[in-house]
Amino acid sequence: MHSDPSQNGVWPHREILGTRVDATSYSGAVRQVLGWADASESRYVCIASVNNVMEAYDSPDFRRIMRAADLVTPDGMPLVWGLRLLGISWATRVYGPDLTPQLLGAAEEEGIPVGFYGGSRQVLTRLVEIVAERYPRLRVAYAFSPPFRPLDLEENLRITDEINSSGARLLFVGLNTPKQDRWMAARRGHVRAVMLGVGAAFDFLAGAKPQAPRWMRSAGLEWLFRLATEPRRLWKRYLKHNPRFVALFALQLLGFRHFGPETRS
Repeated sequence: MHSDPSQNGVWPHREILGTRVDATSYSGAVRQVLGWADASESRYVCIASVNNVMEAYDSPDFRRIMRAADLVTPDGMPLVWGLRLLGISWATRVYGPDLTPQLLGAAEEEGIPVGFYGGSRQVLTRLVEIVAERYPRLRVAYAFSPPFRPLDLEENLRITDEINSSGARLLFVGLNTPKQDRWMAARRGHVRAVMLGVGAAFDFLAGAKPQAPRWMRSAGLEWLFRLATEPRRLWKRYLKHNPRFVALFALQLLGFRHFGPETRS
């Protein structure tokens, strides 16, 4: 029987190429996140794919951000398989576009205000409309589509103040990896909400981009579907990271703990 965080406050986890991945479940993640949100705690949750792990492998700075996250869920099936191969046989996927509606429904029931940060104006507008239709008693306290450029200090301070003033205690961040994870890490302790980096969930839930069929997601082939639908944007991510992940994780399973350009601690 696996450990339950409600009993000991810690999720079972393993390190995959130097990145901690927590063996969560949908129900457990919802319970954990809502507990933090109900207490108005400043936390951040990384919903990790192979892309997160490989970005962290290549960047010591980003690896620290991933390690410091309050929760790291296995968003991609390769990470679920990795957890199982490393001894957590019951590990399951906690996929951002599926976790998001579960959290929205639970937040509606608990009366927890939510916010959305990221996405284009069109996508965000449609997302908020759909959320209002599906969760009529949920209060969307904040929604902002940031410009596609670096923000200056004054803008960052104003956004933080607006989020806090809105009363949102659960903030969905829809940027991309590693941008959204860096954004959340820089604001822990400043934004009084639980921040979740949900990536493409905004686009999927708003109907702006097609989602892979469930069988492809279960088979770990979602990357192939996304590559086919957005080849120009995603080819480098998948064709660079996926083969390297397979090779490097095989080395980890064979006992090579220290490999690559530097020692992985």
